[in-house]
Amino acid sequence: MKNKASYLAVDWPQTSLKKPENVHAFTTLRKGGFSSGDYQEFNLARHVGDELQSVSSNRAKLIEDLGLPAEPVWLEQVHSNTVICADDIAAETIVQADASFSRKKGVVCAVMTADCLPVFFCDQAGAEVAVAHAGWRGLHAGIISNTIAAMQTPADEILVCLGPAIGPRIFEVGEEVLHAFVSKDSRNETAFVATTAGHYLCDIYQLAHIELQSIGIGSVAGGDYCTYSETQRFFSYRKQQNTGRMASLIWLD
Repeated sequence: MKNKASYLAVDWPQTSLKKPENVHAFTTLRKGGFSSGDYQEFNLARHVGDELQSVSSNRAKLIEDLGLPAEPVWLEQVHSNTVICADDIAAETIVQADASFSRKKGVVCAVMTADCLPVFFCDQAGAEVAVAHAGWRGLHAGIISNTIAAMQTPADEILVCLGPAIGPRIFEVGEEVLHAFVSKDSRNETAFVATTAGHYLCDIYQLAHIELQSIGIGSVAGGDYCTYSETQRFFSYRKQQNTGRMASLIWLD
């Protein structure tokens, strides 16, 4: 891999499950690209107002740096619970979805984030991989459960890593978000801390953990970054509004 300062490698959980050597997974960082202004430097998104030539240069850099076997399968993310098979998507086709999975070598699954939670999945045999974009709406809608359901591997044999997202000391939401999650699962109340009247700090990592545990996945890595607090490394929509997007990518070789 070239230019290591531009990438954060996924660190799978320390469990008895074997970590497959043919699975590669990374989240891009902010530094090392061609974008300027609000989008500096390594923005991978075309839809945020950045110069398209800069984005194209950044995407070319991404492919070269990581030695990607193909252009990533980019999604039009809409905070849904829709999961698609990236193996079935023709080149340059953009599909509305918030997660994708693959069972073919050389197919690069990708999501983009700038505070929302990227979630990586793989099986210990190295036969299938997936990645999901999980903001609070997607989490509530079941994007994690739907992604695991789309995989052929039993839930207790899936390795999961939570990528960088907005941290629990920063992410403030309204009472309606608390009520939505608690009505879904009473355990979700532990992910909220009251601040001012009608407002709560929300731990998006904890919400993901609770859903994963309910499915049967107990060992999960990641969850120790804050995109809002670490804007030298990460893009943060909540902090900067006009900003770029990181990419979280996973593939088989």
